[in-house]
Amino acid sequence: MISNHLNLVEQQRQHTDSISERTAQFLAGGTIYQGNSPSINPPPPKRSEFIDPATILKRRKPPITRAEREAPRKLAEAL
Repeated sequence: MISNHLNLVEQQRQHTDSISERTAQFLAGGTIYQGNSPSINPPPPKRSEFIDPATILKRRKPPITRAEREAPRKLAEAL
């Protein structure tokens, strides 16, 4: 980012000079280690095999069958 405030630029110059100096010292006699690159998309976490009993109770009940629907009608007609 370009700053219009020269005072701020001059305040940070000592930091940039020291960083560039240390970088030059390292490159003159140091070695660079290149590690493996990280995977772009890590694998998702493993799913748990545990089934919470409370979630089983929250499941939908199966719909009533045709015979179960007709039973109250037959009882009502009999009365």
